[in-house]
Amino acid sequence: MGFMTNLKGNKAYAAHTRGKLDEARKLYDEAYQEGLNSPKILHGYSVLLLRSEEYEKALEVLRRMEKAPGLTPELRTQMLTNYAIVCWKRGNTDRAVEVLRELHRKKKNGAIYGTLGFLLIEQGNAEEALRYNEEAFDYDDEDPVFLDNLGQVYYRLLNDKEKARPYFEKALKLKPGAIDTNYFLALYDEEAGDREAAVKKLRTAQEGKFSPLNYARPEMIRSKLAELGADA
Repeated sequence: MGFMTNLKGNKAYAAHTRGKLDEARKLYDEAYQEGLNSPKILHGYSVLLLRSEEYEKALEVLRRMEKAPGLTPELRTQMLTNYAIVCWKRGNTDRAVEVLRELHRKKKNGAIYGTLGFLLIEQGNAEEALRYNEEAFDYDDEDPVFLDNLGQVYYRLLNDKEKARPYFEKALKLKPGAIDTNYFLALYDEEAGDREAAVKKLRTAQEGKFSPLNYARPEMIRSKLAELGADA
């Protein structure tokens, strides 16, 4: 990798961290075409691609990252976590869960607990999803992602809205802008007939920074706002 490619990659990464996503994407694309092979910068590029739902391109970038010199154990874990997300989005949830379980066996951390916890919900095994997300909760009972995941287990898989609600409410206090948490709590407001509160939470969710690991997608929020007679 030449000096100018390295410089361009670093500029892309810096723009990405500042939230200048269009600039970052342009520079990432150019640096990648020029042979970018920095694992750190390739990871940043893969994250941007995942957020824009370009899963095939993300997979290509992750494969280059896997072969890149200087791939640290930490970056390898992040690479495999992103690979698992790509597997899930391409319809292979079982493979995604398998990859994350192997990572979890080697080292427990919050990112793996949160990602695997959510994918177990997506896989649909209520008993296993509950067991694992309770383990995550024991690991850190004030992590808003773990709380939201537990709420989703009860709401989506066990159909126990009453038991789900306290987890969502605690998650919202810790992270007021959380997309999924606001979405689910808006459903409670809707059931209670509090349209104004529901719309407010949906607006908050709509303004969030969406990731592949959000259950509530932009189109779901727009649809719910339309149902409530609010402009999407």
